[in-house]
Amino acid sequence: MSGEHVMICVAWPYANGPLHLGHVAGCYLPPDIQARFERALGNRVLMVSGSDEHGTPITVTAEQNGIQPQEVVDEFHTINSQALLDLGCSWEPNVDSRGIEYGGSLFNRTSDPRHKSMVQENFLKLLDAGLFETKTMEQYYEIHEGGGGRFLPDRYVEGTCPSCSEDGARGDQCDACGATYEAAELKNPVSKMNPGAPIEIRNTDHLFYRLDAFQSVLEQHAESQQGHWKSNVRAMTKQWLDMGLRPRAVTRDLSWGIPLPMEGNEWDGKCVYVWFEAVQGYSTCARIWADEYAGPNGHSNGADAWKNWWCISEDGTKPRHLYFLGKDNIPFHTVIWPALIMGLNHAENGKTIADPVELPGPGDYSLETNVPAMEYLMLSGGQFSKSRKHAVWLPSFLERFDPDTLRYYLGINMPENHDTDFNWPDFVEKINSELIAAYGNFVHRVLTLGARLPSSNTGPFADFDERERTKDTQKKLETLHTSITESLSRHRYKEALRFAMNAAQVGNQLLQAATPWKYLSEADDGSNPHYGAERIGALTDLSFGWRIARFLAITMQPFLPFSSAKLWTSLGQSGDVSHIPWHSAVDWDVPMTWNDTKPEPLFKRLDLDEILASEQSLADTSETSEQPGHAVKGGKKNKKKSKEDTEMTEAPEGITYLNFETFMEVDLRVGEILSVEEHPNADRLFVVSIDDGSEDGRTICAGLKEYYSAEEMVGKSVVFVANLKPRALRGVSSEGMMLAADDGEGNVRLVTVDGSIRTGSQVR
Repeated sequence: MSGEHVMICVAWPYANGPLHLGHVAGCYLPPDIQARFERALGNRVLMVSGSDEHGTPITVTAEQNGIQPQEVVDEFHTINSQALLDLGCSWEPNVDSRGIEYGGSLFNRTSDPRHKSMVQENFLKLLDAGLFETKTMEQYYEIHEGGGGRFLPDRYVEGTCPSCSEDGARGDQCDACGATYEAAELKNPVSKMNPGAPIEIRNTDHLFYRLDAFQSVLEQHAESQQGHWKSNVRAMTKQWLDMGLRPRAVTRDLSWGIPLPMEGNEWDGKCVYVWFEAVQGYSTCARIWADEYAGPNGHSNGADAWKNWWCISEDGTKPRHLYFLGKDNIPFHTVIWPALIMGLNHAENGKTIADPVELPGPGDYSLETNVPAMEYLMLSGGQFSKSRKHAVWLPSFLERFDPDTLRYYLGINMPENHDTDFNWPDFVEKINSELIAAYGNFVHRVLTLGARLPSSNTGPFADFDERERTKDTQKKLETLHTSITESLSRHRYKEALRFAMNAAQVGNQLLQAATPWKYLSEADDGSNPHYGAERIGALTDLSFGWRIARFLAITMQPFLPFSSAKLWTSLGQSGDVSHIPWHSAVDWDVPMTWNDTKPEPLFKRLDLDEILASEQSLADTSETSEQPGHAVKGGKKNKKKSKEDTEMTEAPEGITYLNFETFMEVDLRVGEILSVEEHPNADRLFVVSIDDGSEDGRTICAGLKEYYSAEEMVGKSVVFVANLKPRALRGVSSEGMMLAADDGEGNVRLVTVDGSIRTGSQVR
């Protein structure tokens, strides 16, 4: 059996609220795209993640709502795991449909008793190896009436930032300025949950992991990864290593979590620190999957199957480990988790703190291959935040929208190298003018035109499948396929999706040039001696459109699984498109098939006004909700204003109003199209000469070849922007812009003038 063992590790979301689109763009969509791609390549993929159910975010939510932490995690694990499935993330089935040897997936929970047991087991291994040390630290303590009290974790303390003096700063970090500090440095500290209770600094003992012992070996590892890591990963890892690693606490004073597997009253009321246990979920989840699925389903290694994805083989072959996360978690996956892995290897090999730490070798747990961490997806300029209710919540979004529209928008807008922004107007624009107008329109044209052809047992296209005539188009698609493959291999998802969309544009250009519809509606009247040959040529190109659509179904599958499956069925292809080998997309010998069912559009056009009205309603409703709501710009409701205050002053969410003076700076004029020529260096552009009322006229480059012939445009009186700064487009200076209307469904028409009027007239 061929194929690499690929371990896809996905950051564990806190189960204290619903997932928002920032989570999806940063952590949960990229690994699903990658997993689908790897499976299509024939690789053996194991994808793991789950709900992070311990730590103070959980207990804070529980206390705020007057319920137990278990109730919180039970509710949101169910909500979030279902939302990810609804988004098309391939967490089910747990066993790869190709067979158990190919792996599978598991979205688990850190409250799983098997996870707890494994973490405690690892804790003792590290303890026995001398990789922990006991230190006394200062921590806030809340004093209760009548005696007693509790130590307060950082999130339970708020005060004034010692750096920027902003109120509402947390015990160890200020969200306003980003400063970190020691707990005792916080000014005016109060208990977040019990502001009236007195608090004081007390000493408490904790165990610390000897992170400092791994400084040298982590520097070696980081140096070896420079060719793989992205710039943000390299920079943040270097920053941590340059500061010098220090022992880090692995216990905390909190009852909600994994109890310490230690005897002695001094450890009562303490649990394993969530950072220490959550990262171990990548390995514990693999072991749980193997125990639950690999063994019972006949994997050749039984319950030890997880080692295929985790351990370096005796010949030195390493499984490929990919970690998907947001940029705030980078050091945990390039410094802390590798240090824990090497610590466990160290302990398993019978070594102690007295022995030098080494990089993993045969039989050891493997380190990461790459960490394609994302930047932030912003919400109309502000960072998504569950705690501040500044978010668009995934479950709510999926109740109203096709999941593939979200997958497309976040895929084409993915924050790979810099923060990107989500706003509703841009979402609607990209779906209507890109996904629908380019991709959806092309495949719908192919299917509807094919349905108008006479059909035989082999379908309507087979009689016109003359591939010798489409060699040039084949080469274009083969080049695009190589580009898509290379981009996905380098985790450049936006780039890969753009290349795939270019294939749809190739199809649109092919159809526009061939005009096959003319030969469906126009009979041969004998006036054109070349009619027969032209008809065959046009219908041959239309027939190849079926192969382009098949190409798109396969290459779009990692990004748009639902519409790809729908298109696959519409093409009459059998089986599941996600099971089709990746390189089959450019197999031009595949027999053509057909589905006689009436073709339906892949996507529905979106209406911005309707969406904005709905979002505002949800934002208003969320103000009275105890649970996180579906908010627009945080969902903060302004104080009621008078009609005079609000009328014509506030733009809907994501829209910026122009003032009247700015609008009047745009000079719109009437011009007559005198001639239209092919652009010498751009396949999609016309070079248009316009009589604008001046002596010399002007030249405008226009991307209208998909929608007009040159002959159709000549003589039209059009509206153009006269004071647009000229710019060179592929070597031709363009001196303005003609206005055109686009309905988002592939129909583009020039804005023309009703009746006769002098050229150069101003449009008011």
